[in-house]
Amino acid sequence: MPTIHLETFILADTHEVFDLARSIDLHIVSTKQTNERAVAGKTSGLIELNETVTWQAKHFGIVQKLTTQITEYQKPDYFVDEQLSGAFKSFKHEHRFEAKDGGTLMTDVFQYVSPLGFLGKLADRIILKKYMESLLRLRNEVIREHAERH
Repeated sequence: MPTIHLETFILADTHEVFDLARSIDLHIVSTKQTNERAVAGKTSGLIELNETVTWQAKHFGIVQKLTTQITEYQKPDYFVDEQLSGAFKSFKHEHRFEAKDGGTLMTDVFQYVSPLGFLGKLADRIILKKYMESLLRLRNEVIREHAERH
């Protein structure tokens, strides 16, 4: 199972970073290059435990929908979102937050399984893992910039 592990240090309070990471509105800002928008479930504000959101975005020239649910949540330490339906066979995204050096160490662990068996594994190696990591890095940079500006 491919796994992306990212660490981002943010000079802001852990509670603030936790809330920014679960903000539907800020997520939309961070994904403007894919024209991502929330179309069902929780469509704005801060997503909470057991809530769902359905995202619509354009990836690789194809409009796709993805529904996720917050399945674990302990403020301000971590939350987990998991795919209920969408392009992946499955995914689980752990968001962890640790107070450190006057700021917050935000850690993402994104595990996913691509559809299409062997073809999906080939796509992972060639493009998908790098593509997903790039999206997560951009999202984390938007969170960092927003948190450190306030």
